[in-house]
Amino acid sequence: MKISIERGALLKAVSQAQSVVERRNTIPILANVLIEAEGEHVQFRATDLDIEVVDKAVAQVERAGATTVSATTLHEIVRKLPDGALVSLTADAATGRLTVEAGRSNFSLATLPREDFPVMASSEYQSNFTAPAGMLRRLFDKSKFAISTEETRYYLNGVYMHTADGADGKALRCVATDGHRLARIDADLPAGAMDMPGVIVPRKTVGELRKLLDDDEMEIAVSVSETKVRFATPDITLTSKVIDGTFPDYTRVIPQGNTRRLEVDAKEFAQAVDRVATVSSERSRAVKLQLDEDRLILSVNAPDSGAAEEELAVAYSDERLEIGFNAKYLLEIANQVDRENAVFMFNSSGDPTLMREGNDQSAVYVVMPMRV
Repeated sequence: MKISIERGALLKAVSQAQSVVERRNTIPILANVLIEAEGEHVQFRATDLDIEVVDKAVAQVERAGATTVSATTLHEIVRKLPDGALVSLTADAATGRLTVEAGRSNFSLATLPREDFPVMASSEYQSNFTAPAGMLRRLFDKSKFAISTEETRYYLNGVYMHTADGADGKALRCVATDGHRLARIDADLPAGAMDMPGVIVPRKTVGELRKLLDDDEMEIAVSVSETKVRFATPDITLTSKVIDGTFPDYTRVIPQGNTRRLEVDAKEFAQAVDRVATVSSERSRAVKLQLDEDRLILSVNAPDSGAAEEELAVAYSDERLEIGFNAKYLLEIANQVDRENAVFMFNSSGDPTLMREGNDQSAVYVVMPMRV
């Protein structure tokens, strides 16, 4: 195999691939990226056996072929090469080496046989549809903060993507929860997604997928089966196993009867929470909200480190309420608001609180209170 490729295109392809590779590997081949050159393209394939990413780039292919080389090492070399450099990759099967040349730089890297590289088995997808990158980005960006990190509740270690009845008819919905907070985001159901099976997309896959979704104009081809999910742009294909488990009935957690309504400037609220939480104890991070007629007092009282209080002008006309929250959870939810105002719906100091972005019904957040 012998190819020449522009450094920028090579870096983009290799960085996407190497981010999938697990740093600590017991199987040496999984630390490698499979490079396949044919026609006018070169493909870079990496996997951790749960996720597989294939990135395609345009290259001058002098001699078609394939080899595997350490993904991290190749990425580091390309990253340190000068901008605009033309990089040539030459694989020699006899010596088992890949030569990387650019200008006066020359590297010789150990390779492993391409036959040893595991390729994810292709599966039949029950549902195939396309969705705008911006729509998918919103669905996953606004829900991923609530993904659980508890390994014992593995079925919560991802975003549950499924079809549901939304406020304006059928919707493509993403839900994540860790038992303390929940995010439920809806978007218009794309054509062809009606019969999609509900799947739990793992946390790592959500992180990798985010790199495909920067271009708002891009249409993403989505394929879903009971065991796998695939997201594809013209250049990159990300295939992932889904979490084998049943996502709990989250609708039971979303309060329906909360009547006490607080409307507050989302940015001001987030900044105020952040300021008073500076003195909260690391363990509890508790912040207390005291609500009176058009007035909100945020306070923290940590015997070890001190106390803090801040008052905000808000729209609130119900009876007096005192309620406590974990500052981190409040901040993360407030930071999801794209609109000017956040609307909180309370019931009592012991019940879950609902938050929406202004009058938008498509994004709903729930946070559990804590004793303060």
